[in-house]
Amino acid sequence: MESLRDLRGILEEAGRGGFPPADGTVTVVPQHGPRDAGVLAFTAHSVVFTDEDPRWVYDTLAATPADPLAAAMSPHFLTAFAARTGRRTDTVDVMCVAAALPGGPVPGLAEIEDPGQPRVVSALGHRDTVRVWAAAEGGLLVLGRGVGGRLEAAVEVDESVRHRGLGRRLATAARRLSGGEPVWAQISAGNARSLRAFLASGYRPVGSEALFLREPRQG
Repeated sequence: MESLRDLRGILEEAGRGGFPPADGTVTVVPQHGPRDAGVLAFTAHSVVFTDEDPRWVYDTLAATPADPLAAAMSPHFLTAFAARTGRRTDTVDVMCVAAALPGGPVPGLAEIEDPGQPRVVSALGHRDTVRVWAAAEGGLLVLGRGVGGRLEAAVEVDESVRHRGLGRRLATAARRLSGGEPVWAQISAGNARSLRAFLASGYRPVGSEALFLREPRQG
């Protein structure tokens, strides 16, 4: 599979429903850019994207006291990866993806520019070419280019309007605003509310992800 040599190719294939072989192995590929390094786990196949020496990755995995199928996502390896790269990771997320829906204006959504909004600030630290839409009811949809250049969505719903289906509608709107390409979402496994909203909007889980970012500069 030629695309296994390239992070972007792996993700593009997965977005179309094609996955690395479930053969119990680990593929190491270079980072797509300097910002993002990390680990993706598909069924019985993990992908480590890093500019570190691949030999270090394989040697460290071989010495990891974990089931080989789970070694790349084990706390032992993730801790070693953080120490080796000088990066930090916050959580292991569920990776979900959905195909685009026919485009057009989405009722109740208005595109905004507000770089000071907390969700926007967070998105700018993880994504490029970020766009933000505000829902009239009280919520936000963020789209931007993340890992491997894929299109990623994040939603936020005001506490006062939760449990009304707005999160599901925002996740669906992302598919209509994607310009015809698949939309990805990374959701903490413990965030059941958000996970339910994306699954109900047609996103399917395809694996897990541990993203490592550079530590922010002090001072």
